[in-house]
Amino acid sequence: MADVISVSELNHYVKMLLDVNDGLFDLALRGEIANFVQNARSGHCYFSLRDEACSVKAVMFRTDARRLAFRPEEGMRVVVRCRATLYERDGAFQVYVNEMFPDGLGAAQLALEQLKARLEKEGLFDPAHKKPLPAYPECIGVITSKTGAALQDIRNVISRRWPSVRLLLCPVTVQGFEAARQIAVAIRTLDQSGRVDEIIVARGGGSREDLWVFNAEEIARAAFRCKTPLISAIGHEIDYTILDFVADQRAPTPSAAAELAVPDREEQQRIFENIEENIHKNIQKRLTLCYNGLEQYNFLLEQSAPSKILQQYSNRLQQIQQAIRTQQKARMNDKSMQLQHAAALAASLDPYRVLARGYALVTDTKGKVCTVEQLQPEQTICVRSRQYQARCRVKTVEEINESTQKL
Repeated sequence: MADVISVSELNHYVKMLLDVNDGLFDLALRGEIANFVQNARSGHCYFSLRDEACSVKAVMFRTDARRLAFRPEEGMRVVVRCRATLYERDGAFQVYVNEMFPDGLGAAQLALEQLKARLEKEGLFDPAHKKPLPAYPECIGVITSKTGAALQDIRNVISRRWPSVRLLLCPVTVQGFEAARQIAVAIRTLDQSGRVDEIIVARGGGSREDLWVFNAEEIARAAFRCKTPLISAIGHEIDYTILDFVADQRAPTPSAAAELAVPDREEQQRIFENIEENIHKNIQKRLTLCYNGLEQYNFLLEQSAPSKILQQYSNRLQQIQQAIRTQQKARMNDKSMQLQHAAALAASLDPYRVLARGYALVTDTKGKVCTVEQLQPEQTICVRSRQYQARCRVKTVEEINESTQKL
């Protein structure tokens, strides 16, 4: 039976084996950088080097990192000089990098960039295809792991912001070989069900390899064909996948996706309170305007009351009537005087008054007045005074000369 040893002894023994191997002491290693992080306090760099099949943890201490002539980035293909050993405390096999040189984009990153360029050219990222999120959803479809923290984060945020909304979970595997197909099928299933107003595809934080599945073309095309508004919430704020570019909305975290998906009831309450307050103000303002207008009309009505108007017209009518009577009386007096003058004139020309003074009027038998010059001998005439009339026969008509008239 083998001797029983401790974990520390095992790790120390393996480390010794690796350290005494000259072939592992000075390696030239080519790989693609993944999950690159530089500690802000210590300055040490932590990352992974990977190829198409495998990856290895790597550390570059601050003294070596300071000599870098470039800034390492995700997906960058590099060649490093390093030594391979074991980190005893964790039993983690890793390499310690002394020098690093850029070697172009890695194969996985290159494939991703090519896929991204092709989908963008086809219009899958075009903002014109983005659908607006519903203002007040009734049911939200959630595509994520049923055991992950993302689901709980979404539930917590929605229950706080808009508890009346229902969640319809479509559980999927969010990493691994089958994840891409399951997520694409889940998007199509929820979209075709007609039961949800919007869809959230979510996954919590993880390494770049853990999130790589959401760069799958199958998921991107399923999201593009989805008629229901879709929110992508993958990883953390700094993580971007192809699904983020295709989705109608991109959220930096699952919690942020929940905030985008539903309104805030407290904010809505404030909005309704503001609306109610504005309504009351408008009503009060309208009442004030109506009251002022009524007061103005009352004043005008008092100034122009029908009884006052009637009295004014009545007084005016009486004045006109009095003026008519005065004018009528004056005209009657004037006409009466004119009539008297005409009567006096007519009386002075009355032939009967001349007859009353002793004159006589000579007419023929028909009553036509005749002058002496018109008389003929043997003509029957009438001589009329004021009270009497005499029928006479003319014997002669003689002209009276001046000498005879004097005699």
